[in-house]
Amino acid sequence: MAGEKRLSGLGLGLKARQARDPVLTGITADSRAVRPGFLFAALPGSLRHGADFIATALEKGATAILTDPMGALIGTEAIGLKDVALVVVDEPREALARASALWSGAQPAVMAAVTGTNGKTSVSTFTRQIWQALGHAAINIGTTGVEGDWQAPSAHTTPDPVTLHAMLADAAGDGITHAVMEASSHGLDQRRLEGVRLKAAGFTNLTQDHLDYHHTMEAYFTAKAGLFTRLLPDDAVAVINLDGAYGPEMAELAEARGLPVLRVGRGETGPLPDLQIKAIRPDATGQELRLLWQGKPFQARLSLTGSFQAENVALAAGLVIACGEKPDRVMAALPGLKGVRGRMELAATRRNGAPVYVDYAHTPDAIATALQGLRPHVMGRLIVVFGAGGDRDRTKRPLMGEAAQANADILFVTDDNPRSEEPAAIRADIMAACPEANEVGDRAEAILRAVDALLPGDALLIAGKGHETGQIIKGEIYPFDDVEQASVATAALDGLI
Repeated sequence: MAGEKRLSGLGLGLKARQARDPVLTGITADSRAVRPGFLFAALPGSLRHGADFIATALEKGATAILTDPMGALIGTEAIGLKDVALVVVDEPREALARASALWSGAQPAVMAAVTGTNGKTSVSTFTRQIWQALGHAAINIGTTGVEGDWQAPSAHTTPDPVTLHAMLADAAGDGITHAVMEASSHGLDQRRLEGVRLKAAGFTNLTQDHLDYHHTMEAYFTAKAGLFTRLLPDDAVAVINLDGAYGPEMAELAEARGLPVLRVGRGETGPLPDLQIKAIRPDATGQELRLLWQGKPFQARLSLTGSFQAENVALAAGLVIACGEKPDRVMAALPGLKGVRGRMELAATRRNGAPVYVDYAHTPDAIATALQGLRPHVMGRLIVVFGAGGDRDRTKRPLMGEAAQANADILFVTDDNPRSEEPAAIRADIMAACPEANEVGDRAEAILRAVDALLPGDALLIAGKGHETGQIIKGEIYPFDDVEQASVATAALDGLI
């Protein structure tokens, strides 16, 4: 992180006690990364308060501390009479994010964000692809890292604010003019996106997930809603999928705040959406999509499997229009869209023509949506391989079993990322709702057996891990790629290796 800025005023806009105003050389919330002249943000955590590391930060040369009242109390002894600027605020995470934005400075001129339980990665990727098709230098930031005309690794769906704003500044410096990012509920709740200058934000849906963190659906919804009730500027546009769960409620919140709202959906109930999904005609390898933009028809063939992809594409198109592009040009770009790795990705095809898809679906609604979206493309049986992650919301496990039981013909329950839990216990939670399912703990064996079961006209969905390339078991990450396993199993069974 290059350069120097003062703590207050036009620097980082922070006011320290006793009017101290040092010149800073960097900012961080990681005491291990502190260098002489840094501001250290001592943030409250789920297990420990960052103020526990103030002494370490000061030993390394920190000249300013940002924290909350509890952190100031914890750090009293460490700070003592040292010549350090102490900034105490009620929302230190928000203050850190805004300071990070001021520190890094530049951002791509056009910024958008997408939130929701399912579809964020696809919507953000499609948004970026449309911008690129229209001639813009664009990136998307999220679960799959930073992709597009500029790449960078990213450990979280929504990076920490110091990393995020440094990333945006670097991208802008390298000529990126358009960026869209996934806004996770954790990122929104922890104020990681404050200071991002958005022109539009999209909402996909809200279904059960992350209750190990949020505890209730109401809290989960409130975290997601922060994108529209708090973050979007007054002149930015809220783009809402009315067909997604909680879509109408999110639109009402945005409208009540006075934001312009661009509605997307089928329009089967209530007022007609601005961008209406009028018709979908699936075929073996994609679908024909008919859209109406404020009553004007457009038609495009998408090389994307799954009817839910129509909602993702429509929301992406709405975001691009909301950011200032002409609808006619946006619609003309839709046939060129390519699917996202691990999102209803065609991983292999048996010699008898039966396809094998890999999808990131790891919630009850996502499994139901993926299977229902795949069903119109399948003449025979629908087979699914799935599991559930350990150390996460346990209440969704039987619901995942119910969703698979209701929408697939043959089920294989296997291990996902068991983490610290006993894999057999996780499988038992799932199978309580689908006792007739095939239980195969070893994921590679489950995939092999499912691929072997494919007859002409059948299709297989391997759900849960999507783009991931590792399996987390007892603190260790073992190489595992569903797409690779599907390809190997298909080749072996068809005598190609």
